[in-house]
Amino acid sequence: MAETQTLAMERYQAWLADPNIDEATKEELRSIADDAQEIEDRFFRELAFGTGGLRGVIGAGTNRMNRYIVGKATQGLAQYVRRIAGEGQPAVAIAYDSRHQSPEFALEAARVLAGNGVRAYVFPELRPTPELSFAVRHLQATAGIVITASHNPPEYNGYKVYGADGGQLVPADAEQVIAEIRDIATFDEIKRMEQQEAERQGLLVWLDASVDEAFISALARVSFSSKFAIPEDFQVVYTPLHGTGNRPVRAALQAIGVKHVHVVAEQEMPDPNFSTVKSPNPEERDAFRLAIQKAEAIGADVVIGTDPDADRMGAVVKDRSGQYAVLSGNQSGAIMAHYLLSRMKEEGTLPANGAVIKTIVTSEMGACIAESFGMKTLNTLTGFKYIGEKMTEFERTGEHTFLFGYEESYGYLAGDYARDKDAVVASMLICEAAAWYKSHGKSLADVLEELYEQFGYFLEALESRTMKGKTGMERIAAIMEDWRAQPPAEVAGVKVRQLLDYSQGIDGLPKENVLKFMLEDGSWFCLRPSGTEPKIKVYFAVCRDSGEASHKALQALVTDVMARVDRM
Repeated sequence: MAETQTLAMERYQAWLADPNIDEATKEELRSIADDAQEIEDRFFRELAFGTGGLRGVIGAGTNRMNRYIVGKATQGLAQYVRRIAGEGQPAVAIAYDSRHQSPEFALEAARVLAGNGVRAYVFPELRPTPELSFAVRHLQATAGIVITASHNPPEYNGYKVYGADGGQLVPADAEQVIAEIRDIATFDEIKRMEQQEAERQGLLVWLDASVDEAFISALARVSFSSKFAIPEDFQVVYTPLHGTGNRPVRAALQAIGVKHVHVVAEQEMPDPNFSTVKSPNPEERDAFRLAIQKAEAIGADVVIGTDPDADRMGAVVKDRSGQYAVLSGNQSGAIMAHYLLSRMKEEGTLPANGAVIKTIVTSEMGACIAESFGMKTLNTLTGFKYIGEKMTEFERTGEHTFLFGYEESYGYLAGDYARDKDAVVASMLICEAAAWYKSHGKSLADVLEELYEQFGYFLEALESRTMKGKTGMERIAAIMEDWRAQPPAEVAGVKVRQLLDYSQGIDGLPKENVLKFMLEDGSWFCLRPSGTEPKIKVYFAVCRDSGEASHKALQALVTDVMARVDRM
């Protein structure tokens, strides 16, 4: 502990003395001079550039998101991009969301790229993360950057890096960038070009509306809406949760013929404080409070919400009692997968080598649906970058045709125009499915019940515990080691059949600190430290012949496992 505090203080003093650090930042640091704990938290480590890039609280310090950390990361990325681009002109596309300092961080990245002779294609206003993924491919760029912290609280921001295929960097590529960043010893090594000079030399290019139009056209090609008429009385309520989804989601719905889209006015405009919600996360019912009120007033068929960078989509539908209920990510994914595959089968476009891709913590219901259509399901580690990696592999080998990819945390993709989860196409598809089934006298709740009756009552849950700072990191590590070293023989009265320790590498997947316990009755649970938040996440899944039996089994499993987690 003393060594950590000493190191943190040394870094703190170094920032105060560094001529490259601006006076406003130094003044922020002087304001915490008497707070040893705050100094330690800001400087006990360097904000880790992982496989997903950077994410942290905004502020001064090595363990914070600020222009100096963004500049250092971009210098490392620029060196990597120049190396892999060979003799061609390296280029990086940049997008950003509605968070605090997102435009400033995006411009800082562009200036550093320009200073290194790398062209930066920059969106002039906030754009969804999936559109950046599309833009990298569309512009044939060498890499991409998105400034976002997804659905984290307002005090966070982040920096995600994409490869030339439009997918987030996978570990092998991320390690090369990380190595370049590690070689940067001081802020003196960061090269920057002034904005006007970068524009004059063509190293800073502001993108126009043509990229937006191409993006909407690409995802509209996934739709089957031209094959049927959207009911005239079909009503959608949409909330962008103060983020980037407003314009593109409405454009996508308009493209497929949805006439009645009611946007939640209080949450329509970008707001970095996300002032109307506790968390801008469509996984949580509270985020839909205003949207559900509006839906109840007009009798909407479906409610949709997208997170700040519009890569996650949540849906709300009327259950059989007439109440609006939030669908889980697994439920929405099952509905969309079944809709896509059934429509493709009807149209005669279902490929013989088609594949659905999901993560190891996503429900097996999707795999059962895919199998019923004769399609294969592949599992990846948690993180859509691995789904994107598989898509690129399919493109290269032709072994499979990608049909649909999803993860339980509200991330979905259909179509090969991008390599990241896309709340815009998911919003389009869930609404299109709702309209299609309405034209056949069914609601999405009816469809979900039919799927349960056909494939079994799959039920899942997620529990998480937030543990901030250095102490929190140590507690999460201790919990993982406890379960790894002393795996239970029985949980909730059911024997544990197998422990899958993904840190050892399983089924050819990269090594990752994840433990999955398989039970003899087909249930499972999984422990995983979050890669983007100071949390440990515990996933649960059961399947029984009835909803009542599944609820009972799930509750017993959650209670038993979390009692042990919480004891630590």
